[in-house]
Formats: sequence, structure tokens, C-alpha cells
Amino acid sequence: MNSIVVQNLVKRYGEVEALRGISFEVARGEVFGLLGPNGAGKTTTIKILTGLTKPTSGRALVAGFDVVEEPMEVKKRIGWVASEVIVDDELTGWENLEIQARLAGVKNWRERAAELLKYFGLSEAANRPLGKYSTGMRKRLEVAMAILHAPEILFMDEPTVGLDVGARVGLWEVVRQINKDFGVTVLLTTHYMEEAEQLCNRIAIINKGVLVATGTPDELKAKYGVDVIELEVDRPVDTAKLAAFGEVAMSNGKVLIKTGNAEEKVAEVVKAVEGIKSVRVKKASLDTVFLNLTGATFEGEQADIKRLYMKVRMARR
Repeated sequence: MNSIVVQNLVKRYGEVEALRGISFEVARGEVFGLLGPNGAGKTTTIKILTGLTKPTSGRALVAGFDVVEEPMEVKKRIGWVASEVIVDDELTGWENLEIQARLAGVKNWRERAAELLKYFGLSEAANRPLGKYSTGMRKRLEVAMAILHAPEILFMDEPTVGLDVGARVGLWEVVRQINKDFGVTVLLTTHYMEEAEQLCNRIAIINKGVLVATGTPDELKAKYGVDVIELEVDRPVDTAKLAAFGEVAMSNGKVLIKTGNAEEKVAEVVKAVEGIKSVRVKKASLDTVFLNLTGATFEGEQADIKRLYMKVRMARR
């Protein structure tokens, strides 16, 4: 049985078509990844599935309920973990859980909250203000808040943005455990390819509002993966001269050549280009799948996100 069914979903904002008839299904108990460049339609899709906005046309069922006709039934059955901080630093972990419980109408919430604090290793910090929590502890508390009402489906939007490597890996383990122990279906968006490969049973890639591929990580790599020769140069490059080696693209100031058997061609490529500062060969991976299907790289996507967060921080000063 499917936890999420999306059928020909279209969303327009004036003249802009954010979603162009996407369709996919998420099986019950699955960890499903939704990937795409900035502006591809990921956030719009999640907003529709969580009842925050209505589609222009098409249909979506979440936990068996229509998101347009039965939005309150949907909201009872879903949890949400956002990329931005949603907890109150001045309140304790216990107080944050209490507020969430009252908002969600959770009965016998104290027992459930105590169980989750223990489950996430936060019992000793329960009465400590969140301002004294580590980043990893804060994120674990956010997950506890999101599943306090025992949802069937958990939406996680860029859940590890801003976390250091240790906290990120720790959250991966949290996702695996709640999926296994509570049977929660997870739909997550991420800009980290390793994260998608580590966590997701299946992945859907969206580009410019169109669903371009769906499958397991291995299926996507087998079908769409290519080798990539990446060149960093100190002068303009005539990309036409490189066309004989494969499809040439520019991304984030680098020359990218999508090709087969990159290791056999890299020596000839180096001879053909002047001013090379560095060369890197990327074997077929989810990174190269993403490049092949969208024309973008996750390095560029991550740079865009870093610039956005820098602007937000500057605006707050």
C-alpha cells in the first residue's frame, strides 16, 4: 500500500508553472528522496502534500486522504522537520514538547514525551534550555516533536543543512531508526548526494517542474550515470574543441565533460586544454546522475544555499 500518491500535479503562480504534471508514489514504510536544483519544484510539492498550498490541478493522496478535500485528516497523520530552526531556545526541551503536544492535541502526551526523550538520548537534558543544547541535540528534539503525535508520514525538508559532519551522520542514524522502529514513512529533500544514497530506498529527481527520473540509487546510476571529467582552468576555454570527448557543460566556473570511459580519455583532454589548474575524474554516481539529468551540480546547489543563508544572517544583524 502507498502512503503518498501524486497524480498529474500542476501548480501555477501567475504565469510561472512551478509543477508541470508530476506523478509518483511513495510506498508505506519507505524512505523516499525528492531531489532537484533550486527552483525545481521540491518545496512546492511538499507544500501541497502537507496542505500548505493547493495545486492548480491534479490530485494528491497522503495517508489515503485527498490533500484538497480532506486537509485536516492529512495534517493529523503527518509530521514535519524543516531546515530552519523551529524550536524556542529560551524554553526547555520538555516545554517545547509540551507546546507541540498541545498544538497537536496529543492525549497522554507526558508519557509519550518521556519515552521520546529517552529514545533520543535527551532525558538528562529535558529540563535544560535549548540554548544550551548542541546542534545535534536540537535537531533530535525537533524530530521528537515531529513524531510526538505518532504520524504515519514524516516530511523532512533539507534536515541536515547547517549541521557539521558528526551531527549529520547522527541524524542519518535517527532517520533509519525511526523508520525501522516506528514504521514511519519518510519523504525528504536533500542537497547531499551521500545523504540520499545512505538513506533513501528510492529517489525522484525533479527539474523545472518536471519529474525526470524515479528509481533506487542503483537503478538511477545504472540508467543515467555517466563519467565526468572536471577541469578547473585559469583562462577561457573553447568548449567546441572538447565536443569530440563528450557532452560539454559549464557549472560553477568549471568545465564538465560528460563521457564514457573517462579514465581512458582524460590524458587527451588535458593535452587539448591550456591553463588547467586541476583535473578530477568522477565515476558514475548520483552526483553524475544529477548532472546528466538537470545540467547542474550539487556543488553549485550547495554554494547557492550557503549564499542564501549568508544573506539571511546579514539581514538579521
